[in-house]
Amino acid sequence: MVTLNQPVPAFTAQATNDLQIELSQLKGRQVVIYFYPKDNTAGCTLEGQDFNAAYDQFNKANTIIFGVSRDSLRTHSNFKTKHNFAFELISDPEETLCRLFDVIKLKKMYGKEHMGIERSTFLINKEGILVQEWRKVKVPGHVAQVLAAAQKLQQA
Repeated sequence: MVTLNQPVPAFTAQATNDLQIELSQLKGRQVVIYFYPKDNTAGCTLEGQDFNAAYDQFNKANTIIFGVSRDSLRTHSNFKTKHNFAFELISDPEETLCRLFDVIKLKKMYGKEHMGIERSTFLINKEGILVQEWRKVKVPGHVAQVLAAAQKLQQA
């Protein structure tokens, strides 16, 4: 499991555009990984749109963005295309990354309990160390907080 101020264990994940993402290949860049429950739902769409709107600013801060959910690559590709996201979405149906970052939590919806992704965001520095995390994220204003942290980290 990932621990704050420790190196993130190496991982490989499948992403949109037939990409295989390997953390080791991203060294030298800061990485934002945000976990969200489901493609094409209101909160997840808004969060993706917010990250997309700030994409150029993240890029200027030497920061790459990945969104992660348990949805299939096909669903991700449709979601990405529909909203014209500039960043890639990682499909994690086996919950490998979800468990690595400990975002699978017991949730309640309409009085029923189920295991699902707790909306969370992680900032990894250019050496591959987890330097900041946001858990139980509320979407409004969240991307601005992450961007400010990425910009501050890049200047350090």
